[in-house]
Amino acid sequence: MARSALLNVMVDAVRKAGRSLVRDFGEVENLQVSHKGPADYVSAADRKAEQILRDELARVRPGYGFLLEESGVVEGTDPTHTWIVDPLDGTTNFLHGIPIFAISVALQRNDQIVAGVIYNPIMDELYVAERGAGAFVNDRRLRVAARRELHECVIGTGIPFLGHGDHARFLAEAGTVMREVAGIRRCGAASIDLAWVASGRLDGFWERSLKPWDMAAGILMIREAGGFVTDLSGRDRMLETGSVMAGNENVHKRLATLLAKA
Repeated sequence: MARSALLNVMVDAVRKAGRSLVRDFGEVENLQVSHKGPADYVSAADRKAEQILRDELARVRPGYGFLLEESGVVEGTDPTHTWIVDPLDGTTNFLHGIPIFAISVALQRNDQIVAGVIYNPIMDELYVAERGAGAFVNDRRLRVAARRELHECVIGTGIPFLGHGDHARFLAEAGTVMREVAGIRRCGAASIDLAWVASGRLDGFWERSLKPWDMAAGILMIREAGGFVTDLSGRDRMLETGSVMAGNENVHKRLATLLAKA
């Protein structure tokens, strides 16, 4: 595929950060790790990758602001553009040597996500999407899965952990969904889950208590792959509410019904 100048900027940045993460993943036992909260870690690798992304993106788009997982909001001189950056989605996987983690970068123009990149450096899978131009993985066009019957579907989710989320509500939702589907999967990195919905590996996905950097790129990816994404109330307010529900039109509708019942 021929990428725009904007996507080339984003791809170059995530590939550079990805090389840094791969090096650190090979020496995961030696990483300096500090606790941000129960089961929520931040590592030297995480901070280093974020700095690489910030430096690379600011160098080519110096006026744009940032919303960063570790550093928070950084105002830019151009208030209409904001980079939404997760330098290491799946930190717990990373620190346990589980090779499922990603870098996620999205560009928000005013209130719209206009470009997104999700990169799994271990699998060397590069997912890119630009508003109105489709979604791709390693230059192959993406389409969401076409399955219509829930009993044939594999659905992704995120499981709340110690100190996070409403455990009772999740158990009720999971119990309702699992009785209707072929399987439920929990990868530990929402950006990858969303990219896998866009690519058809997962038929649907839902999760609560996410942050904008977890899902901004993935939301665009799924829509550009022909899928449907809303929050769990059926509104287009995922970045505000922190909840997300996705799939093809039929799966999204059926999943919404099940979760409302739960």
